[in-house]
Amino acid sequence: MAKNKIIIIGGGASGLVAGIVAARNGAKVTILERKDRIGKKILATGNGRCNLTNMNCLPDNFHGGNNEFIKSILDQFNVNKTLKFFTELGIYPVNLNGKVYPNSLQANSVLDVIRFELERLKVIIDCNTEVVSIEKNKNFIVYTKDNKKYYGNKIILATGGKSSPDLGSNGSGFNIAKSLGHTIKNPIPSLVQLKSNAAFLKQLKGVKINGLAKIVDENNNLMREEYGEILFTDYGISGPPILQISRIASEYIYKNKTVFVDIDFFNQLSYEELDQLLVNRFTSMPYKIIQDNFIGLINKRLINIIIKETGISLNKKSSDIKKEERHKLVNILKQFRLKITGTNQWNQSQVTAGGVITNEINYDLESKQMKNIYLTGEIIDVDGDCGGYNLQWSWSTGAIAGLKASK
Repeated sequence: MAKNKIIIIGGGASGLVAGIVAARNGAKVTILERKDRIGKKILATGNGRCNLTNMNCLPDNFHGGNNEFIKSILDQFNVNKTLKFFTELGIYPVNLNGKVYPNSLQANSVLDVIRFELERLKVIIDCNTEVVSIEKNKNFIVYTKDNKKYYGNKIILATGGKSSPDLGSNGSGFNIAKSLGHTIKNPIPSLVQLKSNAAFLKQLKGVKINGLAKIVDENNNLMREEYGEILFTDYGISGPPILQISRIASEYIYKNKTVFVDIDFFNQLSYEELDQLLVNRFTSMPYKIIQDNFIGLINKRLINIIIKETGISLNKKSSDIKKEERHKLVNILKQFRLKITGTNQWNQSQVTAGGVITNEINYDLESKQMKNIYLTGEIIDVDGDCGGYNLQWSWSTGAIAGLKASK
C-alpha cells in the first residue's frame, strides 16, 4: 500500500509536531517553511526558555472558537501526552509554579530534539519556500513563490497567524485557507502591549508597579481583571496583566469602541481601609506637604501625577487636606484610568486572535470545506492566555492533525 504523501505548510510548533507524528505513522512528509530555518518562533517563547505548557491547562484559558471544539482538542492530546512526547525526545520537563519548561531553560533544546527526530524519520524540510496557492485535482498541487510545485494527497496548513512576522507567520495562511473555501474571522493582535494618549506617560516611562489591571467599557462594565507587574511606557502600558487583557482591548479598538484600563494600586485594601491608611499618615505626619507625605507609599514618579489628577496643590500640608480631597486621592489610587487608543503592531504581539472559524473544522482537524486538508495552531480562531497555553494548543493540534492525516 502506498504511503500517504503529506505536505505540511509551515515549520512552526504545530507543523513540526505534525511532521513527527505523521512520519512515525508511516507517512512520507515534506515540510515547507517560508523562513531560512524552522522553529524560529519556538526560540522566542518563554523569553527564550520555551514555556512548553501549563499544568493548569483548561478550555477556559482559551478564547475564540467554541468551547466544545477546544475541549475536544485538549482531551485528545492533553498536557500529560505533551510531557510524555517531549520526555521521549530527550527533554527533562520542570514545573515552575504551573508553567513547564525544559530543565535546561533553553528554547533551543526543544527545537534541537525536534530537529533530531525529524532527521531520524527522514522528513524532508525545504526552507526559504513560500507557498502561494494550492490546487486540488485528484490530489493536491502546492505552488510556491519561486515557481516550484509539490505534490501530495494530504495537506496540513500550519502557517500560523500574523504575530511576529519576522519569525515566520505573516498571515499568508489565511489567504490560502480562504481560497479553499474557509471563512476567516478578522485577525487581531493579542498578548500585546496597549497604547494610550495620556499626557503624563512620558514622565512614567520605565516605572513598574504591582497592581490590579481591569479592562472596562464606556459604561464601566468590568470585562476582565489581572494582577501582577505593570510597566508604564512612553506609549502606554505593558507587563503580564496587560498582555492577558489585551485581547479584549484589541477587539474593542478594531470595532472603534471606547475601552479603558483601570489600575488599582492597592488591590489588597478596600476603599475604606485605604482611606483609613491615608488618615493615619496625614495625622501622624501633619507637618509634611502632601507631595512628601506620599513618599514611601507609592512610586515617587507617580506621586505628582496622582495628586495633580485630583486637583490638590502639591504643596498643601497634610493637616489641611479635607475629607473630600482625601476621598479623591483614595478613588484615583483605586481607579487610575487610562483610555486605550490602540495596540502595538503585529511584530510585538505574541499571538493572533481570529482566524479560520472552528465551525468549518472537524474535531480531527480536517476541513469541512475540503477533504484531506487539515488545519493546526494559530491559523484556527483559537488563542490562549499567556503562560504556555498557546504552545500547548500548537502541540495538541499538530499531533492530532499529523495522526489523522497519516491514516
